[in-house]
Amino acid sequence: MSAHILLVEDEEALRMTLGDRLRSEGYAVEYAFDGDEGLSKATRLPFDLIILDVMLPRKSGFDVCRDIRQAGLITPVLMLTARGQTLDKVLGLKLGADDYLTKPFEMIELTARIEALLRRAPPRAADHQQVYHVGPLQVDVRGTTVTREGKPVRLSAREFQLLRYLVEHQGATLSRDMILKDVWGYSEDTFTRTVDVHVASLRQKLEKDPKQPELILTIQGLGYKLAS
Repeated sequence: MSAHILLVEDEEALRMTLGDRLRSEGYAVEYAFDGDEGLSKATRLPFDLIILDVMLPRKSGFDVCRDIRQAGLITPVLMLTARGQTLDKVLGLKLGADDYLTKPFEMIELTARIEALLRRAPPRAADHQQVYHVGPLQVDVRGTTVTREGKPVRLSAREFQLLRYLVEHQGATLSRDMILKDVWGYSEDTFTRTVDVHVASLRQKLEKDPKQPELILTIQGLGYKLAS
């Protein structure tokens, strides 16, 4: 079954161009023309990916992204914007976006990023475990929920993917390159800092004391591992 993408873009020419290209790549595409419609469709309908412009009528893409995450959805979000400032990118990522592409961009780069966001582990036909318990954490893979000491923890889609990867390899030391390749679909060394940033974010949300982590451990010179 083809992936179902929600494209939230108010500029008609770009919306049509992107929609035609995505359909030619085999994706099913649903449109939204402003922030309110985008949020409504994102929270009512099932999507595999949301492409979200920042500059939207009625509700900005930043607000839509924040509200999507507050609604508990972990659908991957790729933000599009004409802005190129680092602070805007940081804001989008902090609000729960998984990737960020600045206009103008090449379609080949957009499709590559979409493929990376949609890439998932192969079907786990023999996977018997759907709920993992790690110290005070409970990670429900099927329900895509995380609790700490019984209290829900809100994670972005990428944070959940990273945590899931760690729990499914609990006790194993995982290099940054390995994590980057398997979770992000990237192989470039220049992106390894991305792993550190997301690990730090997970620690802020999951650890009792993020400065002295007991769950997600740093293995000096090697990478990370989830405590057994």
